[in-house]
Amino acid sequence: MSKFIKGTLILLVAGLITRVLGFINRIVIARFIGAEGVGLYMMAVPTFILAITITQFGLPVAISKHVAEAEAAGDKAKVKKILVVSLATTITLSAIFTPILLITAPLLADTLLTDSRTLYPLLAIAPVVPIIAISSVIRGYFQGKQNMRPVALSQMIEQIIRIALIAFLTKTFLPYGIEYAAAGAMFSAVIGELASLFYLVTSFKLKKKFPVRKQFFTYVRSGKKTFQELMSIAVPTMGSRMIGSLSWFFEPIVVSHSLALAGVAAMAATEQYGSLTGFALPLLMLPSFVTQSLATSLVPAISEAHSKNNMKLVEYRLQQALRFVFLSGGLAVVILYVLADPLMSVLYGSESGSGFIKLMAPFFILYYYQGPLQATLQALNLARAAMINSLIGAVVKTAVIFALASQTAFGIYGVAIGLLVGFVLVTMLHFATVLKKVSFTFYVRDYLKTFFVMGISGAAGYWMIQHLPAGQPLAIKVLLTAIEITLIYTLFTLLLGLLQKDELNRIPWIGKTLSKLAIFSHPGAPH
Repeated sequence: MSKFIKGTLILLVAGLITRVLGFINRIVIARFIGAEGVGLYMMAVPTFILAITITQFGLPVAISKHVAEAEAAGDKAKVKKILVVSLATTITLSAIFTPILLITAPLLADTLLTDSRTLYPLLAIAPVVPIIAISSVIRGYFQGKQNMRPVALSQMIEQIIRIALIAFLTKTFLPYGIEYAAAGAMFSAVIGELASLFYLVTSFKLKKKFPVRKQFFTYVRSGKKTFQELMSIAVPTMGSRMIGSLSWFFEPIVVSHSLALAGVAAMAATEQYGSLTGFALPLLMLPSFVTQSLATSLVPAISEAHSKNNMKLVEYRLQQALRFVFLSGGLAVVILYVLADPLMSVLYGSESGSGFIKLMAPFFILYYYQGPLQATLQALNLARAAMINSLIGAVVKTAVIFALASQTAFGIYGVAIGLLVGFVLVTMLHFATVLKKVSFTFYVRDYLKTFFVMGISGAAGYWMIQHLPAGQPLAIKVLLTAIEITLIYTLFTLLLGLLQKDELNRIPWIGKTLSKLAIFSHPGAPH
């Protein structure tokens, strides 16, 4: 089994567990503090993401790429220099931006977010900035070595610790006010990240083949060339992420002001924004663990192939990733669309937000595509182009949100449409940029087959949810329908040859059994 396939499988399993745990997180928050509390929580999150983006400075991707290349060349000294320079950079940046976040929090809460209660979640999350700054460097190192196990386990540890604390902290602080409960939810993330960092540092000490602290400052002083090499990838990558983070940072600000123009009061706007970003979007983004796992594995895998000028392998890896994203994303879209109303009722005790799911789900396959495409651009030294694409998407998204959300006829649905327009545009631009560099074959028949499978399984799902016994609990109905959709979708996927036999054979335990059902071979498979 190749490092790419093995690493992707590890990240997929861990990503699924982490996403499920993260989703439990959201449900606990929603149950304890409701849509309004979730709105306060979600209004503070973009500021936190912006601070992290600035502190990381795009280094995780740059570290992953350059460590992969140094490992391929057997240059251990270069690997150490990459780590030392990266740690020095992120620690310095976190020392600057953590105090800035603490000082500017009152201004952000009162003036920009137009809800003074967001101050406490903002203050609660500030200590996490230096923690994530250091852990991201270590994660980048392990990703570059294509050793995904420590990365995967650290993500799981973070979520487990967070879930263990979140119910306790929100319940403890709720009597003092909903804003304090939201701050408690935020602080649970700080403790979770701290536990994750402790595990990563321990794993790094056990697996490293060189002492990092020895001659640390000597390596820093002599690391100018390494710093420049890292920055050649990090700056455009950071620019791309900064655009996304700034866009997300301004999103609640634009939303609150736009809804105010539409005649929506501040508290109602917070609640509506909570329903969209705290209830609907986490469900829609739940399947993106597949995207993130593939994107993380793609950067070192494609970087290694590209450094050897093996463009056929680059295309094959990208084809593998996009085909798997399309198949898994198609299943997610069907389940979410068919079960939107009952799923929201079971998870949150309210159907608030189900309309957003029905509107957005059909377009989310393109969102799932975005991660692997961006990872490919970064691995091919096209991070600057990815940054420009992200900038265009962010500007268009913000403009559409303001134009539609400020109109009474659209309101909060204008925000949902703006989000859709933004990520669809960025995905299409990323695709166009990749096509300039990589020869790419479109297997139209496979896409048509997948749409057929989506239609069959969706129709079966609608029939089943309507014909299950009326007295059965709603949660059981949702579970049985989701299982039925998954089984029908998987069966037709295998029968129509949408997965290759050699790919199925690599799946542990069940791969050989599944491969017997794949009666047709995919035309793009190398033999």
